[in-house]
Amino acid sequence: MRYFLHLAYDGTNYHGWQVQPEVITVQQEVNRCLSQVLRQPISTLGSGRTDTGVHASHQVAHFSADMPETLDLATLLYRLNRALPADIAVQAIHPVPDNANARFDANARTYEYYVRLVPNPFRVNHSIYLDRAPDVAAMNAAAALLLGSRDFTSFSKVKGAETHYVCVCYEAAWHPTPGGIVFRIRANRFVRGMVRLVVGTLLSVGRGKLTVAEFGEILASQSRVAASGAAPATGLFLSRVEYPAELVPAELIPMAMPYLAG
Repeated sequence: MRYFLHLAYDGTNYHGWQVQPEVITVQQEVNRCLSQVLRQPISTLGSGRTDTGVHASHQVAHFSADMPETLDLATLLYRLNRALPADIAVQAIHPVPDNANARFDANARTYEYYVRLVPNPFRVNHSIYLDRAPDVAAMNAAAALLLGSRDFTSFSKVKGAETHYVCVCYEAAWHPTPGGIVFRIRANRFVRGMVRLVVGTLLSVGRGKLTVAEFGEILASQSRVAASGAAPATGLFLSRVEYPAELVPAELIPMAMPYLAG
């Protein structure tokens, strides 16, 4: 049987999602604990990678397992959360068709980037601090240029393995949040490093270092060296992964859990 696993994690102590040699990753811990609880080797595949220090309030992974007859999904969920480190939490587990794929069946993904405008010692690992409020109207005018089908080569890491850099962006805007602002971007796909590079360049607009027109020129240039530096990982969350209705029970839509939205 194949299952979808919905989870959230604080990425502060991990070298990203994907298993890597000689470092601790979120996927490694999930695989380890699933294998421990189910007493069989388990390997998960996530909806996408998150980099070192990036968080998720909604990540999805699939795995296949021979489920013991004596173990129901509610008990598995309980035992898995008991086994996992406290900074990783599984929200739900449900069966899916054997050909369901957490990565390739996703219709859209949403990322959020948090900026605090007042000092807050409890948010140091989950947002970045600006001592001067940026020009949100200018940043939103620039962000609007991202909407639609766009080539995001200018906002991709040089070592990306993508075959193309075109993404369809459905939403891109800054919103007020208690004590600060949050950038929310939703698209059918994201290229490597895209959100942090977009945020870093938008913040340059907000600080008056770039105009809205210059931001548009950077997007159109399809040149990786044109963008500003990437925003720090600490403020970034994968906040929602969307699937066709037949793959996710109605009560789990939307699953995104804004644990740290405040």
